[in-house]
This record gives sequence, structure tokens and C-alpha cells, in this order.
Amino acid sequence: MIITSTDSVEGRPITQYLGMVAGEAIMGVNVFRDLFSSVRDIVGGRAGGYQDALREAREAAYADLTDAARALGADAIVGVDLDYEVLGKENGMLMVSINGTAVRLA
Repeated sequence: MIITSTDSVEGRPITQYLGMVAGEAIMGVNVFRDLFSSVRDIVGGRAGGYQDALREAREAAYADLTDAARALGADAIVGVDLDYEVLGKENGMLMVSINGTAVRLA
């Protein structure tokens, strides 16, 4: 499955637009990750726990997006947009939302 943020695939004309597809993932961030990330904010460095949670959420959203496109018989997803959002400062929920248009290519 070709996934691109552009509106076309170089050298592969779009023959059919199958519709919008989306993938979402909402992940809770562990309280220990929050604690260690706070310490890192003070002393500097990368917050590995948050990076891992962000990567996991992004991969889950991509998997949902790809599954939705395959269910429509798509060869590719074009015009992909990836968004991140923190849901509630107190509860530490991270949302990753990814959207695009499922298409068939020549």
C-alpha cells in the first residue's frame, strides 16, 4: 500500500477515488513516564517514554488507516494528513488521527 501526503503518485495515474479513510489511536501515558519526563524537562534530554508512546500511537493509527483502505480495495492512500492532540492535560491521553483518500492506481 502506497501512503503519501501528496495528491498523486508519480507515474501512477489515479483511476478511481474510493473515499476518505481514517485511523485513530488514543493512548494513555503511564504515570511513571510522566514522572521521568518531568525530571528530564528539568535536567534536559529526550523523554524516551513519551517518544515510545507517540510512536506506538502513530503506528496503530497508520494500521487502522491501511486496513480501512484495503477494505475498499485501494492501491494507495493520497493526501494523508497526520495530527496529534493531547486530550486533557490532567489525564495524559494522547490522540493520533490520520486521514486520507483511498484510491486505485493504473
